[in-house]
Amino acid sequence: MISKATIDTVFETARVEEVIGDFVQLKRAGSNWKGLSPFSEERSPSFMVSPAKGIWKDFSSGKGGNSVAFLMEHSHFTYPEAIRYLAKKYNIEIEETEQTDQEKAITDVRESMYLVSEFAKSYFHNTLLNSEEGKAIGYSYFKERGFTNETIKKFSLGYSPEAWDAFTKEALGKGYKLEFLESTGLTIPRDDRPFDRFKGRVMFPIESMSGRVLGFGGRILTNDKKAAKYLNSPESEIYHKSKVLYGIFQAKQSIAKLNNCYLVEGYTDVIQFSQSGIENVVSSSGTALTPDQIRLVNRLTKNITVLFDGDAAGLRASIRGIDLILEEGMNVKVCTFPDGEDPDSFAKKTSHDDLVSYLEDNAKDFIQFKASLLMNEAKNDPIKKADLIRDMVVSISKIPDRIQREIYIQECSRIMDISEQVLQSTLAQLVQKDVSEVGKKQKQEQQAFEVVKNENPLDAQKVDVLYRLERKIIEILLLYGNKEEEFEDTFLRTNEEGEIETVTEKKEYKVFQRIYLSLQEDEVELANPLFRDIFNDLIDYFHHNENFSLEQYLMHLQVDFAQEVTDILMEDERVVLHDWVGQNIFPKSKNDTIVQEVSETILTLRWYLVGRIIEELKSSLSSEPNSDNTEPLSLVMDYNILIHSFSKKLGRVMSRYY
Repeated sequence: MISKATIDTVFETARVEEVIGDFVQLKRAGSNWKGLSPFSEERSPSFMVSPAKGIWKDFSSGKGGNSVAFLMEHSHFTYPEAIRYLAKKYNIEIEETEQTDQEKAITDVRESMYLVSEFAKSYFHNTLLNSEEGKAIGYSYFKERGFTNETIKKFSLGYSPEAWDAFTKEALGKGYKLEFLESTGLTIPRDDRPFDRFKGRVMFPIESMSGRVLGFGGRILTNDKKAAKYLNSPESEIYHKSKVLYGIFQAKQSIAKLNNCYLVEGYTDVIQFSQSGIENVVSSSGTALTPDQIRLVNRLTKNITVLFDGDAAGLRASIRGIDLILEEGMNVKVCTFPDGEDPDSFAKKTSHDDLVSYLEDNAKDFIQFKASLLMNEAKNDPIKKADLIRDMVVSISKIPDRIQREIYIQECSRIMDISEQVLQSTLAQLVQKDVSEVGKKQKQEQQAFEVVKNENPLDAQKVDVLYRLERKIIEILLLYGNKEEEFEDTFLRTNEEGEIETVTEKKEYKVFQRIYLSLQEDEVELANPLFRDIFNDLIDYFHHNENFSLEQYLMHLQVDFAQEVTDILMEDERVVLHDWVGQNIFPKSKNDTIVQEVSETILTLRWYLVGRIIEELKSSLSSEPNSDNTEPLSLVMDYNILIHSFSKKLGRVMSRYY
């Protein structure tokens, strides 16, 4: 179990913008940072990071929190995993305390699978470098491919021995359970003797964007025609091949920095490029490109350059992935290598500078690429040429941005020597068809999830007002709770002449004390259960901690509290996110005077509650003849006088419901 001292050090050291910047491409927005949501599909930024507050907020999905919360949401870490990740990132030594048997027992299945996979990576890597068989077969193979020791270490390349159960026997001997060896696909179950899936293969660990081992790819080195050349881990709780990209962990920072990602097909393509000094490269690992894989890249950059082998047949099959990339609103270029060359072989024999120059000079826009590739097939056949043009317009129709579509239509018209009007007409038909299909889907979803409208609008308004006021109280406590300010106390007293007079005195309070005492005086408890729990938690925290640190407070919050607290703290960031000021929309800024903000909020809450009492009294009046309504009417008059005093104190006339 990780010690509290270590956890405190991690929270004090970790910078939220640095942690999230490893996974999301962020751009500065004033004192904050913004980027595309990593939790939903979007094309305009709704993800905001506040270094000053140490938190983040994703306005599209509603998620938010601190650095640890991001890792738990994004990479599905447990709390201890997130702390360990941050400790490793910032070179913080982890101090352990002994776990109880109960704590050991609740380690979940996913964590056990991750631990087994991590052990397997270390075992295969160690076998490659230190065993006679590993050095003679696996290490020699990687050296023949031209990989240096630094590259082998960087990608944790390994070797699985030829023996049927060498790995399984070693793992069981180290205390790893057979059920997790089997669930990760590392061991194939058999009643008499379980055996290794990857025996006799060089190993390529497949890691998540955060560096967790998800699965493996293994290449056989013999000429056994019955065995697959490449073998991947099977689908499991932690490994879904359609959702991962090989090399993303090593490439993510370079992709974000250079604002471009090279996409290749094989493991060795990635490794050879990286060794050549081009690190912003990932691979779909031999599988057809999927939307989930594209979205992984989209978190880091809007630009993809697809690198194809010189094989024309392979090009025709692979080009289908381009439309998927366009649908995600990304910019696509394509670069091919000379006949007989692939990214691995070409990078191996080309210097860094020449390789960079080749990629820059030969990367074509997808329209130019498609035209040059398919025109050779069409040649002088008008029917094939018509099909080619239609194919290109289909690709253009996938682009969400209308201006980009217009530009590509012009380019297609120029290349194919056909009028823009014909292309525009075809494009309009395709776009309208897509819009109609989306509309039908949305209508079906709307019918399936139709919400019954509130029959009493006034009730909805009242609930909304109370919600806003209580939320404002939590916001004030979070931002100013420990600040000491001078407040006015007003009370009645009898003077020397025996007359009752109103007296105002100024007295210093901490903001949290003022709010707490005001609510206690009125015997008011927050109506919203979540706000009430957060309020009580905050007041308790202020009472027990002389110095209030927002970061420290967020550390100890349970998940549902932390979510709401983050929502409240990041509310103002919507202004920055949507650039309202740039659109001549000027939102109300925070009040410069804390005292005024506190007093106004409390008085408005009182106004609202008294107004609700008046409505209840009015509804209790009897319409029966000879009914005595004197008492409720008298109370209504008294409460109206109280509301008048609230208005006077606030210095303005307010509607009853704010």
